[in-house]
Amino acid sequence: MPRAVDLPASVPLLPLSGAILLPRTRLPLHIFEPRYLQMVEDVLKTPQRMIAMIQPVDAGHQRLSQIGCAGRIVSFTELDDNRLMIALRAVSRFRLVEVEQGFSPYLRGRLDWAGFEGDLTSRPETLKGAHDRQALIARLARYAARRGLSADWEAAKASDEEMLVNSLSMMLPFSPEEKQALLESPTLSDRREMLDGLLEFALRGGDDEETIQ
Repeated sequence: MPRAVDLPASVPLLPLSGAILLPRTRLPLHIFEPRYLQMVEDVLKTPQRMIAMIQPVDAGHQRLSQIGCAGRIVSFTELDDNRLMIALRAVSRFRLVEVEQGFSPYLRGRLDWAGFEGDLTSRPETLKGAHDRQALIARLARYAARRGLSADWEAAKASDEEMLVNSLSMMLPFSPEEKQALLESPTLSDRREMLDGLLEFALRGGDDEETIQ
């Protein structure tokens, strides 16, 4: 596994609202804008094949979130009309130091990897303290039913705690601000607690006085 000191200081940025990448997960992406097609072409020529996912703060992408997560392109498929499907495998979260000035059609960022060394290990993070897995699955089932979402319940039950929490954090239709908070959670236990809270709040509709068990 790479070490923080071995990671590149400058990485192409892919600002995408509502999309986050979390440790030891994969993210499929549909690439069709010319500037990002150029980005993928350029990235595939590098040894790291790395793209830094980051959420914009505003619609014009003039301001970006402080923390994102970089991933390595592990697969790509050419589609019709010069479109691509790629898959990113998470490498590590980072802090954006600055957006670099340059001549490429896409943004590049100078990144600080310090503080996220745990992201670089292949060993999943474990939850600290008591957490009721069945309660989370039951709450998720109610949330999915209310939203009309489909889910592979057998896969959810079989996945380890980190994959379950991180995959739900990435896939569920939370707001960009909520997804950013999940991304920035210092530990898996913090992210699990926040995920529980977001599901419960959604089930209550923000106003319902019912307590979700």
